[in-house]
Amino acid sequence: MSPTPSSATSLRVASLSQTSPNPFSLRPDAATLAALAQGMELSGLRKLSFQGALHPMGDSDWQLRGRLGATVTQPCVVTLEPVTTRIDKNVLRTFIRDYVDIDAPEVEVPEDDSVEPLGAWIDPAIVMEEELALALPQYPRKIETEIAPVRVTEPGKKPMSDEEARPFAGLAAFKQQLEDDADS
Repeated sequence: MSPTPSSATSLRVASLSQTSPNPFSLRPDAATLAALAQGMELSGLRKLSFQGALHPMGDSDWQLRGRLGATVTQPCVVTLEPVTTRIDKNVLRTFIRDYVDIDAPEVEVPEDDSVEPLGAWIDPAIVMEEELALALPQYPRKIETEIAPVRVTEPGKKPMSDEEARPFAGLAAFKQQLEDDADS
């Protein structure tokens, strides 16, 4: 008896064609988009689609090739105003039956992070969610937004300027004081 699929979009590896690509096309409904947006802390998520195919590789391995598209809205990190970003990304994942997970503390991490162990099921929806999360801008900003300098000090004192905060600003001020003393 084989394990049950993780979702309705899961594809059973044993049922996939070994001779030709196995296409898939995902367009989540409004409720799924709302749940994804909430889980990823997005202000909005529209036009999410993930299309592609699973291609057989050798006797037992598979490669998922697809195209992810989405329109996301996030709050600007400076002003909290909505920032809309269009994501269009090619996706490549390779599922290997004889995958060896290296867990030793001193082992170098391989550069290819698109390789995963092959299970009984491959779920394009999970790949879609992971790739969307990886493609999101980490610090979305409105293009015209500039960060204003923040100056904080004790009440009644003059705030330190950017020039005074530089490492050699004290030396420059000391040099100027010496020159002023020499001139007097």
